[in-house]
Amino acid sequence: MLELSGVTAYYGKTPILFNISLSIGKGECLCVLGRNGVGKTTLLKTIMGLVDRMSGELTIDQTKLTRAPTASRAKAGLGYVPQGRRILGKFSVKQNLELGSFARGDGASGIPESCLENFPYLRENLNRRAGLLSGGQQQQLAIARALATDPKVLLLDEPTEGIQPNIVADIRRTMQHLNRDLGLTLLLTEQHIKIARELADKFLILDVGRVVAQGPIAELSDDLIQKHLTI
Repeated sequence: MLELSGVTAYYGKTPILFNISLSIGKGECLCVLGRNGVGKTTLLKTIMGLVDRMSGELTIDQTKLTRAPTASRAKAGLGYVPQGRRILGKFSVKQNLELGSFARGDGASGIPESCLENFPYLRENLNRRAGLLSGGQQQQLAIARALATDPKVLLLDEPTEGIQPNIVADIRRTMQHLNRDLGLTLLLTEQHIKIARELADKFLILDVGRVVAQGPIAELSDDLIQKHLTI
């Protein structure tokens, strides 16, 4: 469903990611792990076409999109929940969700019912200004907005960062439902090893822009965690 082969990403003339290769099958969940500043966010931005330049190959559902702009990648099936959520605070919940639907590849408009089924709070507060929501509620909105694009692959950058524990549990259950029950392919960055082990089929560890380990989640050993993830 999503494949990177020999991808190097640049900010200006400076390479930030080096020779990244990964593959995610349909319905799988890959968790990208690493300490702060090693390139996790840059990896997702690279997949979305939000870096200055990339080399290598990017394929989405067997379509090569290495040089495609961000809008084309979204229409090809990439949904993106950025770090910090990036919801539009002066817009209503409904307006934020409608913005997501503009990127649908099939041209359909309106808010998909599935977005509201997964987040009942949003259904009850469609006309509320998004900036008045709590951090956890804004994260729910950011995920729902990405789902409104009807993605084949959902990219989530630190989806549980800075969120109260009860909302973290809700978001984890939603991601499990999307992945395991609905078959949506997920790629997420995460700091919490427990969440990675609960959600992921596969893991990938970055260190200073390079892949230093990857494999089935069962192979995420305490030795790897100690070597590459502990501070």
